[in-house]
Amino acid sequence: MDRDEALKLTKAQMTEHRYQHTLGVMETALSLANRYGADRAKAELAAIFHDYAKFRPKDEMKEIIRTEGMSLDLLDHNPELWHAPVGAFLVRTEAGINDQEILDAIAFHTSGRVDMPLLDKIVFLADYIEPGRNFPGVAEVRETAKNSLDGAVIMALRNTIIFLMKKNQAVYPETFYAYNDLIMKTKEQMQ
Repeated sequence: MDRDEALKLTKAQMTEHRYQHTLGVMETALSLANRYGADRAKAELAAIFHDYAKFRPKDEMKEIIRTEGMSLDLLDHNPELWHAPVGAFLVRTEAGINDQEILDAIAFHTSGRVDMPLLDKIVFLADYIEPGRNFPGVAEVRETAKNSLDGAVIMALRNTIIFLMKKNQAVYPETFYAYNDLIMKTKEQMQ
């Protein structure tokens, strides 16, 4: 699928504000793909489709989570997490994207996961640092992303965990696992 077709499909699913965010994520993902040697075409498509299900009704997302064998513990956590795995399913079934790397990058762009491959990290981080984002700590993560993909992903995960804890919200376990995994791997590489 080419960029224009993907953007057209995505734009129909979201608000103009979210579409502008998506364009920022796409450009940031392409920049990160160039810097860290990822497949540009895959990074572009995953970024374009990352929020494909963002505005789907919660009842529809719940039903997809239940019927498609997704982790039911998603339902115990913030519904903001749901659009990622549901989006991957809908991108496959509605947009016809079958590349598992792209689908996984979409599915894990909110939570992260253990053993995140390069494309997952790029889409996760691009979503966090795209130019339209403006919140405490994002500038530091952007700066770190220039030199260390893993370092920037660790910072983004840590910031997300701290933000949720300060709001007395539950943290999805996979996010803790992703953080711990990257911290341990980074320490191993330094030894």
